[in-house]
Amino acid sequence: MAIAKHEIEQKLDKSLQNMKLADLNNWFDSRFDEKMQEREENHTPSLSIVVTKGTLDMAYPPFILASTAAALGWKVDLFFTFYGLELLKKNLDGLTVSPLGNPAMPMKMPFGPEWFKGINWNIPNAVMGNVPGFESVATGLMKKTVKSKGVASVQELRDACIESEVKLVACQMTVDLFGFQTSDFIPEVADWIGAASFLPVAQKSDVGLFI
Repeated sequence: MAIAKHEIEQKLDKSLQNMKLADLNNWFDSRFDEKMQEREENHTPSLSIVVTKGTLDMAYPPFILASTAAALGWKVDLFFTFYGLELLKKNLDGLTVSPLGNPAMPMKMPFGPEWFKGINWNIPNAVMGNVPGFESVATGLMKKTVKSKGVASVQELRDACIESEVKLVACQMTVDLFGFQTSDFIPEVADWIGAASFLPVAQKSDVGLFI
């Protein structure tokens, strides 16, 4: 009888221990879910973009994405390198469209009757590359299309990024390579750094893009 009583007590103790462990696990799981949800709610999304192109058409993607992300409350860093440095110049009027080698160019005509504007002008590269002033024509058409559609200019988008505290950084190696001076660029450039300094920033970003 004493043995049976001892066995019952052992089983009860074991059951209590299992219950305590189960309660502890449930509490831990619940607290972990709460903390993860709290962390997610307090987390500020971040975006890093490497900007390598300096043509008029390729100026739009980084500035549109950056200004939109900043408007949503994201932390945004833009790293301008090689030809992308053109987008940090004080004067953006010299930006052009380069249709040569671009299968999506030239664009449809931004003027005339609807049937005329609907034509796809598939002009061979040989023609685009040999017709004098073709790049200027393509640039003019691009600017006219942007204006007629009510799209903000590159200057306006860059200003929006600056107002939204998007961090604009320039590649010091490229500045040295091309013989630029810091005075060639807008004063809002936050820093002059190399890839080794930017990569840790990009590594911690939620979204990283190369344009």
